[in-house]
Amino acid sequence: MFWADRIGKEIRDTRATAGKKLVIRDEKTLSGRVHIGSMRGLAIHGLVSEVLTEYGVDNEFLWEHNDFDPFDTVPGYLDQEKFKEHLGKPLYLVPSPEPGFPNYAEYFGAEFEAVHRKFGVTPRYYRAYADLYKAGKMDAQMRTALERVADVRRILKDVSGSVKDETWLPISVVCESCNKMMTTRAYDFDGETVAYSCERSPDDTVPCGHTGRRSPFSGGAKLFWKVDWAAKWVAMQVDVEGGGKDHSTKGGARDVANHMAKELFGYESPFDIPYEFFLVGGKKMSSSKGRGSSAKDMADLFPPEVFRLVLLGKEYSQQIDVDPSGDSIPRMYDWYDEIAEKHRQGVADDFTRLYALCQKPENQATIPAPWQMRFSEVSFMVQMPHLDLMKEAAAVKGSALTEDDTAALMERAKYAQYWLTTYAPEKFVYKLQEALPAVELTDAQKKALGMLRDFMQEGEKSGEEIHGKLHELKTEAPIAPKELFQAIYRIFLNRSDGPKAGWFLGGLPRDFVVTRLTEAAG
Repeated sequence: MFWADRIGKEIRDTRATAGKKLVIRDEKTLSGRVHIGSMRGLAIHGLVSEVLTEYGVDNEFLWEHNDFDPFDTVPGYLDQEKFKEHLGKPLYLVPSPEPGFPNYAEYFGAEFEAVHRKFGVTPRYYRAYADLYKAGKMDAQMRTALERVADVRRILKDVSGSVKDETWLPISVVCESCNKMMTTRAYDFDGETVAYSCERSPDDTVPCGHTGRRSPFSGGAKLFWKVDWAAKWVAMQVDVEGGGKDHSTKGGARDVANHMAKELFGYESPFDIPYEFFLVGGKKMSSSKGRGSSAKDMADLFPPEVFRLVLLGKEYSQQIDVDPSGDSIPRMYDWYDEIAEKHRQGVADDFTRLYALCQKPENQATIPAPWQMRFSEVSFMVQMPHLDLMKEAAAVKGSALTEDDTAALMERAKYAQYWLTTYAPEKFVYKLQEALPAVELTDAQKKALGMLRDFMQEGEKSGEEIHGKLHELKTEAPIAPKELFQAIYRIFLNRSDGPKAGWFLGGLPRDFVVTRLTEAAG
């Protein structure tokens, strides 16, 4: 059984209640361009929502744009001096990097929402500050945490080993003088207000030194994360919410939040889905580092259905590792083509189920499956201006392209071209040499190229026919296959490797091939 079906059925059987809408929730702090890793949570929760709907379970997927965390680091791609003065402020009070957005969080949130739409998931969005804290929906939980701060300290100590002093309160107050929250220390809750001082200097964030009292309610302060997490479950009546596996370790954030929910708020923790990391080239990158590591960067490399496969294809407990500058992009397209072919053949297994779920919800009723040329072949052909992509594709397919085939091929060509100009490694980038490169060939290589020339002079040859001849030359010349193929790639591409040689030569003008082989053979 596919993992999403297994989880969906478990949630249906253990959490669904007649007459109640099941609430699925996730969030992201909008501290900069959102890393691709954050898409895994969205993908998992979004798919679970789709599957539950398919099972007839009424549900709603909520996504929080967390704009009430402090601005703690200026990403490397922003003007350091311009934004340094805003360090320590809540994100909703930091100016947008570009005009047209009310604040920093909304700017990066808009980019992330565009990726959501491309992926085919449209949760109901809300903001941490305006829709939760300022609106008063967190007031009851905040009051409980402040009035029972001794229990909060005890849970932190017992579960995670974190020891807090007797004056510590579990909130970050927004300073009324400088609007910073990373710099404040809160103490002495009197039932309506807290005393605070703007005195802390974390990560070179400068405090203003102000002291005073203010109400922590209605957006005056924010609960610290592990308490905040549990409080949000209560406020939004959350039934399902997973998180990265690093949070689900013993004594980790999820463990603490579970205890806070039960012991502090009397709330049953949501159904957990502890998922593995999304790695980029084997590394867990931050949003401020790593070319190709943002959600938008990755989304730009794939059409929606392949993007969904990248994020959903593996069991949630397995790592995903995609390197845009390696060969994982062609491999992802090949994987998609493989499950598409199984769908066309009518194979009923987890892979064909996966293929259906890779389609956007609006397309799952019909489940299109156009024929596709391999991504690596398309990538080569778009670099060969003398080749007619549609004609060559029809030859590979063995029949005329349908309208859907043509549309799919044009789309794939667009993505291939983008990948080639942004991330593709050198081995996928080809340039047909206009003149014979200065290469040294052995006598055996020259003899084999001459025999291939004679074969090509007989008349037009298909890629398959040339492929057969190349294998005959291994014994006719004789020559080692590696030597033969290297010679071909050297004289046409000036490199030691390349695409399938028969298919490659079959796509070139015959006169050009014959002339080049003659020059090389001597």
